[in-house]
Amino acid sequence: MGRPYRILFDHYLVNQDPEEAHYAAFRAIRAARPVLSRVPAPGTPVEAMGITFPNRLGLAAGFDKNGVGIDSLAGLGFGHIEIGTVTGQPQPGNPKPRLFRLTADRAVVNRMGFNNDGAEAVAARLKARLDARPSGDTGPVLGINIGKTKLVPENDQRAVEDDYALSTRLLSPYADYLVVNVSSPNTPGLRSLQAIDKLQPLLEHVRRTADQATDRRVPLLVKIAPDLADDDVRDVADMAVTIGLDGIIATNTTISRDGLRSHPSQLEEVGAGGLSGRPLKERSLEVLSLLRNRVGTALTLIGVGGVTTAADAQAKLDGGATLVQGYTAFIYEGPLWPRTVAKGLR
Repeated sequence: MGRPYRILFDHYLVNQDPEEAHYAAFRAIRAARPVLSRVPAPGTPVEAMGITFPNRLGLAAGFDKNGVGIDSLAGLGFGHIEIGTVTGQPQPGNPKPRLFRLTADRAVVNRMGFNNDGAEAVAARLKARLDARPSGDTGPVLGINIGKTKLVPENDQRAVEDDYALSTRLLSPYADYLVVNVSSPNTPGLRSLQAIDKLQPLLEHVRRTADQATDRRVPLLVKIAPDLADDDVRDVADMAVTIGLDGIIATNTTISRDGLRSHPSQLEEVGAGGLSGRPLKERSLEVLSLLRNRVGTALTLIGVGGVTTAADAQAKLDGGATLVQGYTAFIYEGPLWPRTVAKGLR
């Protein structure tokens, strides 16, 4: 799977600052749009949430935070692109350095802190993109992931709901589906919103706001952390069915460092942040299975975390996922990775 890229990564790119390397790679992908836009999507289409996805593999939120490279990324072979996390207000994110590779584990630690241009700027960009497309061509399936502005206090439920509602009003008209992110470890207090007594009214408020913002029903999902206890995962599943949520994304990054191959001194140097990549594979699959066993066939489940090979993605599908997403393996395996994985799925 892209052996030349692996050699390039292991001998050259690994020595570059991870965040700068990301921006450079993304610029190259966007520059290749005229070529990529002519390449058909690999794999077999699938129906989910009333949407036809070209294949089951998508790009997880975090790579394209501001919706600047949607069509180019889709041309690499992804069946859907999830942009964000977008917050109600623009924010710079946490101080640098804030992105780190753990190459021994084929993992990444980030504490980016929802750095993004804000919902208003992203909405304007998405409108301009849509206006520039030929009539009837909406482009690839687009998910929009929204989160809490850092300055909004998590213990003020009304303020939190208003903040998510701002993003929802501005972005729903351009989303094929909408994701409420309450599971990043890099915004203080955000994960406390996963408690049912806070999460249910928040999701209900976002649902009402989305219905008012557009004349079509935009599917709504919630993204949860792998660090939730099993009983809490089941509670989220029950709540999602009760309020008519369309789906759940399992899972976000983890704060755990258990079982890593990387040297403890490197982990200490890296510090806090969400861990993604290969070490997340087992727990994310466990959470996915818990959810599917609880919700039956009622909801769309998107499995993300530790998807490196087509076999990893297939295990997610066999474990109950309707769709799968990746991000970290895309960094390690290169631009041929999405097409290779999508082709390898049954």
